Amino acid sequence: MQRKQFGLGDIVEMKKPHPCGTNAWKVIRMGMDIRMKCTGCGHSVLLPRARFEQRLKRVLSSAGDSAES
Repeated sequence: MQRKQFGLGDIVEMKKPHPCGTNAWKVIRMGMDIRMKCTGCGHSVLLPRARFEQRLKRVLSSAGDSAES
């Protein structure tokens, strides 16, 4: 199984929605842990990289795509 590619500033969709109702998160810090911010309410969450990769469903928009155009 191929690992999903994601980067700093990407908007990602997780498997479970946030209690505020949205499913989209912005990656704001990367390292051993991934910090992401809810695009609905602004709440930020810190997850270990392994748990983040398990819960990641797909990348909705890449930060590199918007910077190139």
